[in-house]
Amino acid sequence: MITSTSQPEKYLARFTDGTHEALADTAPEYGGAFAGFKPVDLLEAALANCITMVVRIAADKRNIPLTGISVRVGLNRENKDESVFEYAIDMQGDLTDEQRATLLRAASGCPVKKILSGAVSFKDVG
Repeated sequence: MITSTSQPEKYLARFTDGTHEALADTAPEYGGAFAGFKPVDLLEAALANCITMVVRIAADKRNIPLTGISVRVGLNRENKDESVFEYAIDMQGDLTDEQRATLLRAASGCPVKKILSGAVSFKDVG
């Protein structure tokens, strides 16, 4: 579970999982100082990092010579009725077309992608 705590600076929040911590803030046009990640950035980061890790794990398990991976994620909210996560995966290494396809299939199984693709609800547990 993540805990977010307001800081003395306007809108700045420190969040932690009990072991790691980071800062979140909003942009100056909304009154923040942009001294940390915007909350939407964290959604994009969750998906990008999950895909990165899942692909690296799949490559290691299959002895695929992946030497690096870069994943870019953006949240397109142009349509007010649907938010679309747009992503691009760049894999480095001497990979065959079959190996690339295998790793792209693995990417589609990213747990964060699965969560974001399903029905989501919210419950205040106080």
